[in-house]
Amino acid sequence: MAGNIHVNAQMSIQLCINECRYDPALPFATPALTEAAIPDASADSGHVGRKAAISREDLLAAALRLIGPHRSVSSLSLREVAREAGIAPNSFYRQFRDIDELAVALIDLAGQSLRRIVGAARHRAASGRSLIHGSVEAFMEQLRADDRLLHVLLREGTVGSDAFKSAVDRELGFFEEELRIDLIRFAKIDGVTLHEPALAAKAITRLAFAMGAAALDRPAERDGEVVEQLSQMVRMILVGARALDRH
Repeated sequence: MAGNIHVNAQMSIQLCINECRYDPALPFATPALTEAAIPDASADSGHVGRKAAISREDLLAAALRLIGPHRSVSSLSLREVAREAGIAPNSFYRQFRDIDELAVALIDLAGQSLRRIVGAARHRAASGRSLIHGSVEAFMEQLRADDRLLHVLLREGTVGSDAFKSAVDRELGFFEEELRIDLIRFAKIDGVTLHEPALAAKAITRLAFAMGAAALDRPAERDGEVVEQLSQMVRMILVGARALDRH
């Protein structure tokens, strides 16, 4: 089990850092996973001895292995992460100034998860599927893809240091801006306009994240129900934005 956790965490880091390949026609397309992105599972030696060298990616993967449904990034200590990575605490400072800088780096990586959601939603809309329902489905699928980076954003946006919370807000802001662009574009196709599209995008984003965080604690079998409810809520926001614009 420990080896599997190590591999999953390393895959998340390497996938976001090394293997993000974008289609020019789809700026936030899902990155391809190649063999180069899969770390060697033998690297997890049960922390017997200490490693001579350590990378930022090793430390980020170690932090991801430590967090979970009942453990926050903001609760991690430098010594815990160093022990999990198999290094002396002093070696941590070769890559990060402190644990807070590592936490912010995790949030920056988590932004890649949001970009994959945008890319998947745009792809589904381009194929003729419902923008709203397809986007919500893409969000829930990414949520269930054992994406610990996305889980960090969902669970920890209101905790941690000011720098940590600012990093979360920054990534959500990027997501909201992409959603605003799409809302305007699709409203134009329908021949309508929206009242305060940026505010509508923010309302949808915050609603989706609140529903997503709650869904993490429920069985995956109930995801269909969540998708339907969230899709209906998003439609209500958009109908209201259109009605307000007419007045």
